[in-house]
Amino acid sequence: MAELYRVTSPRKMPPVHPGAILRDDVLPALNISVADAARELGLSRQTLHRILAGRLGVSTETALRLGRWCGNGPAIWARLQQTYDLWHAERAMAAALEAIPSRMAA
Repeated sequence: MAELYRVTSPRKMPPVHPGAILRDDVLPALNISVADAARELGLSRQTLHRILAGRLGVSTETALRLGRWCGNGPAIWARLQQTYDLWHAERAMAAALEAIPSRMAA
């Protein structure tokens, strides 16, 4: 039977938004403009700009587009967004989560 592993200390630094990876790593490495990238991805420039600024998350559909475009598959983009969203939601809901009893034996 698989053992449960618990994180003993919470992660202090927030995870990187997938848009920051696109903005800081992918677009410069490909030497492509935001307008050209948006066109190739089938997104509006405004949508891509919002993702790059971290104001818009990477949807499942966008993860599929990015995975195809970057050649690394959609799962990495979806996981990056999920990790980012969970970290922020956990902090925003800390008090509410603390009030929920755990039914798992410690």
